[in-house]
Order: sequence, then structure tokens, then C-alpha cells
Amino acid sequence: MAEQTMVGALNMALARAMTDDHDVVLFGEDVGKDGGVFRVTDGLLDRFGPDRVLDTPLSEAAIAGVAVGAAAQGLRAVAEIQFSGFAYPAIDQMVNHAARLRNRTRGRLSCPMVLRMPYGGGIRAPEHHSESPEAMFAHIPGLRVVIPSSPRRAYGLMLAAIRDPDPVVFLEPKRRYRAVREDVPDDGVALPLDRCFIERDGGDVTLVAWGAMLAECHTAAEALAGKGVQAEIIDVATLKPFDADTVCASVEKTGRCVVVQEATLTGGFASEVAATLAERTLAALRAPIERVAGWDTVMPLPRLEALYMPGVARIVAACDRAMSYA
Repeated sequence: MAEQTMVGALNMALARAMTDDHDVVLFGEDVGKDGGVFRVTDGLLDRFGPDRVLDTPLSEAAIAGVAVGAAAQGLRAVAEIQFSGFAYPAIDQMVNHAARLRNRTRGRLSCPMVLRMPYGGGIRAPEHHSESPEAMFAHIPGLRVVIPSSPRRAYGLMLAAIRDPDPVVFLEPKRRYRAVREDVPDDGVALPLDRCFIERDGGDVTLVAWGAMLAECHTAAEALAGKGVQAEIIDVATLKPFDADTVCASVEKTGRCVVVQEATLTGGFASEVAATLAERTLAALRAPIERVAGWDTVMPLPRLEALYMPGVARIVAACDRAMSYA
């Protein structure tokens, strides 16, 4: 077992998947010779050859379309979009083909593909490099949406996504790519999809988040503990299908919930979480559900990025408001 960053863990998972299953193919812009813009695919071309690791032209629509065709013919396609802000030309293929293939063919064909991409802010990148489009993908029937929050979780969830028989959108929080190291065993064991993970036990307030926001939630929980408030932290991990049972059980225990997302507030996935809790746990709620999110504007890069993104102070303030109710 060796310590890995999220980049290293993803690279290790891709290599493991390609070693275990010769039908796994990888392609995208600069994923071969250059190893990807963040080096997630570094060294895979040398290990597995140009028939399985392919550099593509600068066409996200073509990348997604080739992935759909390859998956329909029995391969397991892992396609990289270089930044999530460039994914919009691929939406046609994902909505009209990848997500519908099983229903369209009455189950005769499936679409075992992963569309993976770095997403989110925090690295002071230029325009089109810092979006958080998870709610858009989660709204599409037939797509799974998976977001890892740590190196170990990235390894297990990537393996599960590649092995899934249906299309998965895999969003990688690039702010966490090299922010932390963990011991990650290369054991080929996948983590379960479609379920949340309880990161920290607590009885006073439930913090719900995904991706890079888990780090802020852990820091906020430590600050709250200093005030005698015990926060339970839930990593959603798979946004679609959403494991509402785990979140509802936590809120029924704590009576309070703060949902944290990096994306803009309006129409975000935090709203889906809040609506589900309102429908299923209203009698248990002791305070209004709080949402902490980005502002409803294009991220003001680069100088005001830190003010745009939800931070520890805003999370703690939301928890304080929730705790102020009797």
C-alpha cells in the first residue's frame, strides 16, 4: 500500500481496470502522449499501447459520440473531457444517445461508458475551467453522476463506474487532485455506487456535501465541536441515483441539516436534497434546512474566486442559524 494523491489514485484505478478487463479503452484530448492536462493518465499509453489509449481531436461531441458507439459494441469506454466547462458540446450525445440506449433498444444494448472530467474551482483557472455542472447531469434520466471526495474514494468509485453497465458521468474535483495523500491499496475493490457515506458521526446537525466541499465541512465540524455542537457529515458521492435513505435517517436523528455545494445556488443539487428532506422528514426537523452555495453569477476569476466559493465561515454560520432554533 502506498500513499496516493487523488491523481495517483485515479491513475491506479484506470490501470487496474485496463489490466483486469481488456475491453476497457481510454481516450480524450492529450490523454496519451502528454498523460492528460492534470497527468491523471500519465504512463498509461506506454503500458497499454495506442490501441487502448488514444489521443483525440479537439471535439468533445466526437469524444462522447465515439464513446457511445464503442460502448454499444461491447467495449468499456472511458472518455475524458479536459475541463467540465468544455462538456457542453458532448451533452447531445449524452442526453440523446448514452442515457437512452438501454430504453431505446428495449434492453438489447447498454452503454458501459464513463465520461470523466475535472470540475469545480479553487485553482484560479481562466473562464470555462471552474464550473460545477453536477445538477445539470443529474437531471438527465439514465445517467449516473459520481463525485469522489478523497484519493481512496476516487479509486473505488472509478472502478465501480467503469464496471457499471450503464453510462456514468464522473466529476473529479480538481482542487483536491493533489491536496491530500491517503493510503490507497491497489486491490481492485470497488466502492458501492448509489449510496452515501457517513464521514463523521454527530447528533446535533447534519452536514451534507460532495466533492471538494467535504474538506470545508470537516474543518467546520471541528470549529463547531469547540462550541459543543456535534456535526454529522455525509458524503453524497453518487448524486444520481441519490441515496435519500441515508441522509433522511441522519436528519431524523439530528433534526437539522445544512447542505453545502460549490455550484450556484439556484437549481443546484442542494435544492434536490432539501426538497427530499422536506417531503420525508418534515416532522423531525427542528430548524429550516440551510443551503450554502456559490453565488448566482459566473465565477469571478481569478481575484474574487475565494469570495465566490463556500468557505468554513459560511458553513459554521449556517449551522449556528440552525442551532438557534429551540
